[in-house]
Amino acid sequence: MIYLDNAATTTPKPSAVIRSVNEALRRFSANPGRSGHTPSVMAAGELYRARKAAAALFTLDKEENVIFTQNCTAALNTVMKGILKQGDHAVISSLEHNAVLRPLENLRQKGVVTYTVAEVGENDDQTLESFRKAINSHTRLIICTHASNVSGAILPVRRLCALAHSYGVLFCLDAAQSAGVLPIDLQDDGYDFVCCAGHKGLYGPMGTGLLLVNSSEIPATLVEGGTGSESADALMPAYLPDHLESGTQNVPGIIGLSAGIDFVRSRGIENIYRQELAHIRYLYDGLSKLGGVRIHSPLAQGRESVPVLSFTVEGTDSETVASFLNDRYGIAVRAGLHCAPLAHRSMGTLSGGTVRVSPSVFTHRQDMQVFLFAMNKFVHSS
Repeated sequence: MIYLDNAATTTPKPSAVIRSVNEALRRFSANPGRSGHTPSVMAAGELYRARKAAAALFTLDKEENVIFTQNCTAALNTVMKGILKQGDHAVISSLEHNAVLRPLENLRQKGVVTYTVAEVGENDDQTLESFRKAINSHTRLIICTHASNVSGAILPVRRLCALAHSYGVLFCLDAAQSAGVLPIDLQDDGYDFVCCAGHKGLYGPMGTGLLLVNSSEIPATLVEGGTGSESADALMPAYLPDHLESGTQNVPGIIGLSAGIDFVRSRGIENIYRQELAHIRYLYDGLSKLGGVRIHSPLAQGRESVPVLSFTVEGTDSETVASFLNDRYGIAVRAGLHCAPLAHRSMGTLSGGTVRVSPSVFTHRQDMQVFLFAMNKFVHSS
């Protein structure tokens, strides 16, 4: 199998991640922070090490502000539902994932908040102006993807964050496609909240995510329960991370995520980006030469995109292409709308979606060659 669906979940995982999860199940299967016995203390120590690793990767000065979540979706929901109150207004981009759109639409239909979709323009200045026009006196929060999970296009998020702050608006970065691939420096970038998938570019297990809180504004709780702290109080502790972490945590997953973060730091984010982008450039050049293939991603040069490429084949729906690649050549790609109808509406591909290709650090040039060979066969047999 040639796996090219790493924008959904990276596979394979680094061997260190697999070893760490196995070791966690053997040595750290006790409830952290709930008891004074040695196994509980050891598990709590591993979680603290994982917080420190994440804080170091993203240059967050308080490791207690690293919140472990089930996934990026849970982190985004925590921010939106924990920050937005009755009468507030939010702004999102026209490339957002359903993890952003659906919670906001749910809140809108309940009459709690309103939101505006700012169109991503042909250049960064146009995008910035689109967001500026969308801000009003009730705007409380801007949520924006760092990079589209459909096209890979990178948005001018640092400038958008500065724009938000100039209006006294909080800024939340959806880093599902960028964490581990693009540098994120919270001291320099200034994002108030960063939401990450642990199982994508950070190479952790599925069922892991991060919410990085870089603001004095703490989201209200989305879930309440036991924390092992302030147990006599009927309300959740007011301090982080306890305020936003309740119930038994995914200790093996978090320890695996910590190993994934260590792997990314050892490889170097810039090195990972260059390696993966080289694969996308190779595919871009090869697909451009095939008749009837239309590429919907930016030309993979400089910092225009993350290593994701979407395309369509004239007269053929995306699922047919993906099935051919899987069934005939053992190539795994993603087809359809990628849970991002806003992006497809913006790109003009809402009716049939696209075929998405996304390599990882473990992808080889030979994999790309086989993919292009298979696509050449498909185009000439259609």
